[in-house]
Amino acid sequence: MEKVIDDFVQHLALRRGVSQHTQRAYAADIKSLQGFLEREDKTLLDTSLVDLRDWLANCVEKGMQPATLARKGAAARTFFEWAEKTEHISSNPASRLLTPKPKNKLPKVLNQDQVSSLLNAAQTRAHSEEGSAADLRLWAICELIYSSGLRISEAVALDVSDVDFIQALVRVVGKGQKERVVPMGKPALLALQEWLTRGRPEFLQKAQEPRALFYGQRGGRWNDRDVRDKVHRLAQHAGVPDIAPHALRHSAATHLLAGGSDLRSVQEILGHSSLSTTQRYTHVTPERLKSAYYIAHPRA
Repeated sequence: MEKVIDDFVQHLALRRGVSQHTQRAYAADIKSLQGFLEREDKTLLDTSLVDLRDWLANCVEKGMQPATLARKGAAARTFFEWAEKTEHISSNPASRLLTPKPKNKLPKVLNQDQVSSLLNAAQTRAHSEEGSAADLRLWAICELIYSSGLRISEAVALDVSDVDFIQALVRVVGKGQKERVVPMGKPALLALQEWLTRGRPEFLQKAQEPRALFYGQRGGRWNDRDVRDKVHRLAQHAGVPDIAPHALRHSAATHLLAGGSDLRSVQEILGHSSLSTTQRYTHVTPERLKSAYYIAHPRA
């Protein structure tokens, strides 16, 4: 079964638009299913629809959220579809598997003062006497994610050549290998310049990919998990609500809309394929709605 799972993960790696994060998550989900089946003296290749439903029910009993259940269901459907096409099984037991639709939760965001506190804390630490190359790296990536509304996976995948310091633009390859070019603000440019001149050279000695913009301690591209861990610690140090790096992207979208940007422009910056995804951010700007109401409504 291990080889079957490895072959499946390799298949995912070759599929266009499947991120490494999705590959890891799906592999973990299928191994979870395998472990559940082994307790019932079964294998992945003799799984039934009832087995899959029992597995998901067991996940519910463990307190897993609808979003996690939906992903596990998607992993199972993808795996068994592949297993049928590659003739590991004769029929797909997951073809009629239904999973709960995840709730459309409102994204967690920081207000503008909180974002300023977070980024100022990162800058202060980077410029302190105890500041290190790693502190410059954290400051730079936080400024970049917030300034350009990047996903963390997009930020750590950037090469130095993707940043245009003259025009203040960054070329990003997002989900589905879709490319977009987005602007950067001056604070992000300054932080990146300091990282490139004072911080990044210290990492180059172990560099495995000379083109990468951000390195981890071992010389590979900076791992998104390590970025999350460091941003959590930075939020605690700055005295702002605990956030993940993705909340900086959400905050950027929210603040753009609050400042008067139209939905289409924000959609382009974030790289959303659907405008409905971008519309999630309109809920957090009631002041903007009230302002528009009082300006435009004849009976306001």
